[in-house]
Amino acid sequence: MAQSSSWSPIAGGVTAPSGFQAAGITAGLKDSGKPDLALVLAPQGAVCAGTFTTSEVRAACVDLCAERLQSSAGRCRAVLINSGQANACTGDRGLIDSQRATQVLADRLGLSSDQVLICSTGVIGVPIPMQLLLAGLDPLVEALAVDGGSAAAGAILTTDLVEKQIAFEAEMQGRVVRIGGMAKGSGMIHPDMATMLGYLTCDAGVPMEVWQAMVRRAVQRSFNAITVDGDTSTNDSFLAFAAGEPLSADQFELLEHGVTLVAQHLARSIARDGEGATCLIEVLVEGAASESDALQMARTVCGSSLVKTAVHGRDPNWGRIVAAAGRSGVAFDAQLVSLWIGDHQLMQNGQPLGFDRAAASTYLHDRANGRYLQDDAVLIRLVIGSGPGEGRAWGCDLSDQYVRINADYTT
Repeated sequence: MAQSSSWSPIAGGVTAPSGFQAAGITAGLKDSGKPDLALVLAPQGAVCAGTFTTSEVRAACVDLCAERLQSSAGRCRAVLINSGQANACTGDRGLIDSQRATQVLADRLGLSSDQVLICSTGVIGVPIPMQLLLAGLDPLVEALAVDGGSAAAGAILTTDLVEKQIAFEAEMQGRVVRIGGMAKGSGMIHPDMATMLGYLTCDAGVPMEVWQAMVRRAVQRSFNAITVDGDTSTNDSFLAFAAGEPLSADQFELLEHGVTLVAQHLARSIARDGEGATCLIEVLVEGAASESDALQMARTVCGSSLVKTAVHGRDPNWGRIVAAAGRSGVAFDAQLVSLWIGDHQLMQNGQPLGFDRAAASTYLHDRANGRYLQDDAVLIRLVIGSGPGEGRAWGCDLSDQYVRINADYTT
């Protein structure tokens, strides 16, 4: 609790931390005329950690980012993001276009090409219209600003209904440290690394190996704990930049807590903005043998189509919840299970309890208020034993709107 209270939310997104700049413009990559090209620039001396999709079908930009992080030992300073075209499954052209875009941008910024990363999002199989992207690089660089976080957050969206950005600050070693983040994602969300696209900035200096480990743990507890539809993207990428006055090792735990807070806020925002969703679902599993077991079970329950449709129908059908827990691949004693939906306990020690079904249904109705809030989650709590493992996962309900949105996505 002390760590949670140490971090306070502030405005600014990825440009809240000192020294970071960002921009977002309309380059004409989308037919909609909405912003579609973004840039984040880190200060000199920055280190960058990344996690990426584990899919065997990856966009060329994903492999390019991973290779450059490796070859530069994380000394990357910029990321270019285009929305509208995933540039995945486009053959050799995908890599050639990604290399060309980053080289031209590197020249504009006075950096080496290995210091510039690129991420793409949009329709799979569609290449980037390079003439438009290249023509947009000069105005994009000119638009770089210390308050450009919101513009960048808007330019990376596709089917998202809202921007997803946050920043926190805390006093550490007698100074203020800030962490900012932005993300996009609404459909094709079941990441096995991070989210569709996500970015984090921090104005504290951290050794690269420490930063990478910190980011991986935060991702496991945030983006790897969400699901919208069970589909992992070809372009999933999460990049985290750190640059600033070094922190002593005794401050790393507090810093990691802040990184996790930012990542979890963004992850929850993605799940809440799931295509066609009316409410956020949060599943808490306690008493597991390990944190990884608890996370695995929580994510399985969140991803169950039957649980998701029951929540959408405001039906407290607890049988679907325990059935999903049972097929999660986690070993546990079914005779020890206790279950709550909100404040309503439905099972105790493996036995069903009498409960007010109408009141539980009303609780589900109240969560689905149609607003974009962080406190409107349907909370499902499972206690499966007395082990030390605890984990949370987030998802959303499944509605007929999801089918309509995705049936018409490319038409």
